[in-house]
Amino acid sequence: MSAKLKTAVLGATGYSGLELTRILLRHPRLEKPVLLRRSTDNGGASDLADVFPVLSGNGGYPLHSLSWPALKQQGVELLFLATPHEASRALVPEALSHGLRVIDLSGAWRLKQEQHRAIYNFQDSDAITAAELTEKAVYGLPELNGDRVANATLVANPGCYATSVILALAPLLKAGVVDRNHGIVSDSKSGVSGAGKEPSAKTHFVSVADNLSAYSIFNHRHVGEMVEQLGLNAQELIFTPHLLPIPRGILSTIYLHLSREMTPLEVESCFRNFYSGKRWVRVFQTPKLPQVQFSLQTNYCDLGFCLAEDGRRLVLISCIDNLLKGAAGQAVQNMNLMYGWSEDEGLQ
Repeated sequence: MSAKLKTAVLGATGYSGLELTRILLRHPRLEKPVLLRRSTDNGGASDLADVFPVLSGNGGYPLHSLSWPALKQQGVELLFLATPHEASRALVPEALSHGLRVIDLSGAWRLKQEQHRAIYNFQDSDAITAAELTEKAVYGLPELNGDRVANATLVANPGCYATSVILALAPLLKAGVVDRNHGIVSDSKSGVSGAGKEPSAKTHFVSVADNLSAYSIFNHRHVGEMVEQLGLNAQELIFTPHLLPIPRGILSTIYLHLSREMTPLEVESCFRNFYSGKRWVRVFQTPKLPQVQFSLQTNYCDLGFCLAEDGRRLVLISCIDNLLKGAAGQAVQNMNLMYGWSEDEGLQ
């Protein structure tokens, strides 16, 4: 049996970082990952179990300071970054220069077009290198870009909202059956973990419990991903995110008009043909619709739809676990592709 891959995770103390670490620990083709601590992490905790007591009693998960020579000495080949966007933007050039492959869970390298990237307001110290890496980065949505992910040195893991919306719309847009002149509306709702671990007034229990609120209307950071990957104009998509009073999960309800009259069987066939052989997309047979609870704790994207009697008005439902298919699970799916393994390794 070939030697196992050595990985490292920077940012394991966040929600996505914890989920990623837990998957890597059980992955059959990996050694125990090296866990790296950021200087701002949890008052300098020395073990991940100190941050997440659920890990206690399993032998310890030491957190190390980032050192490129130390990673090389330990034989690390692949680095996962579960870090803020600005941190990933600065760290990726260094990691690649030290011969590492990188899967970045932030939004630092997802966007090709400057007008979409402007929302992050990156201040690159080396603009030329940043531009080169922006072009080099592969948008890591395996169902759309799996062939490119396989040979990538830098994979930009998609955003959680973007994953749910892109996977729902891609088959219909590819088939050319969406009436884009009517526009597309996505009403998406996420659990609170999607906002990250750092608390804020909006994510405080008192603000979230027994409540439902919209935010970032017309200027959410994931919209750029959606329109770039789907080949849409910004004016063709209205995306409104909402905060649900649940820990995790995303449900996107997407409204559109078809360019011709279709039957439910034709719509379903469009999805099934597009995702044939794609392990982590489940297409529900109409009239059954996905629910948040069906995809929780899994790497599935669940897709369903309802077609109006006129055969032209279509409502899509897309559900994912924002911490798995929307973050850590998809990152591992990308790793599996990068090393020629089955996409379900470590994720079942």
